[in-house]
Amino acid sequence: MTTPSPQEPAGFWETTGAAKTFTHPLDPALLAEFVPRTARVLDYGCGYGRLTAELAGLGYGAVCGIDPSAALIARGRREHPGLELLHRPGLPLPFADASFDAALLFAVLTCVPEDAGQRAITGELGRLVRPGGVLYLSDVPLQADAHNQDRYGRFAERYGTYGVFATDEGGVFRHHPPERLRELLRSAGFSVVRERRGTVGTLDGRTAERLQIMARREPAGRPDGAARASG
Repeated sequence: MTTPSPQEPAGFWETTGAAKTFTHPLDPALLAEFVPRTARVLDYGCGYGRLTAELAGLGYGAVCGIDPSAALIARGRREHPGLELLHRPGLPLPFADASFDAALLFAVLTCVPEDAGQRAITGELGRLVRPGGVLYLSDVPLQADAHNQDRYGRFAERYGTYGVFATDEGGVFRHHPPERLRELLRSAGFSVVRERRGTVGTLDGRTAERLQIMARREPAGRPDGAARASG
């Protein structure tokens, strides 16, 4: 996924980043538990439409993918002709409130280093997902291995946030305390209802722990519920 920020050169996602193979897999069983195939689904930060295409292949007939990178959307239209893939470089998105039954946010926040950008995205999805609908998030928590611990420490002073780091190719990424991800969802009006952890490949060919969160959009003014973790 690819939302430019003051700390992350937008050019990375229009050049080197646009050629990457994205790696966070969808869990079809988890998705089907919460999202019927009749749902209208927004795949925000869809990149080149990898998961948008998978959703269509699973029988979800009303799926829209959106990404801020023109290069990634152009790639997606070449690789997946016929999908609804839209280039939208900024927010808000051109949809009415509560336009979607569900939204995907896969490896998006890791590509948005700054707090304001993350809150803008989750807040916009809180606007677009109808009450009772769900947000399916997959992202990267802080890692415990020596490689990541070293670069968190080396880049903390430069970026002012522990967990933000730069790569040799010019990308800037962020790994999060899990509570940071939960708090972003709560602030946007979602209640966490399921969590799962697992291991995924990374853009640089390594592996990392990932955290999946299924969160339900609460009615306006209703307190968020307690998280129930599993897996």
